[in-house]
Amino acid sequence: MHLLENAPFNKGERKVYVGVAGNLVAYACKLSFQRGHDGNVSFLSKSQLVEHYEKTLGAFHFGGRIMIIETKSALKLINKYFQNK
Repeated sequence: MHLLENAPFNKGERKVYVGVAGNLVAYACKLSFQRGHDGNVSFLSKSQLVEHYEKTLGAFHFGGRIMIIETKSALKLINKYFQNK
C-alpha cells in the first residue's frame, strides 16, 4: 500500500467517520486475495504508529518502518469490514 491517510477533517476526536483507514486496509487485503497473494500487504509506517498498527490492523513490524499484514490478520480485517459481502 502507498500513502494511506485520513483527510484532515477526519482526524482526532472530532473526526466525521470512524474506521476509514481500517476499511481501506481491509479492501487492500481483499484485492490481495483476489490477485492470488493470500491477503498479504505491506506498507511503510509514516510515523511512530507501529504499536497502533499492530494493535488495530494485526500488522507486524518487519524492521525499520516496514509493516506487514499476513493472511490471518487480513482475513480478520476483511471479515470485520466486509461482513456478508
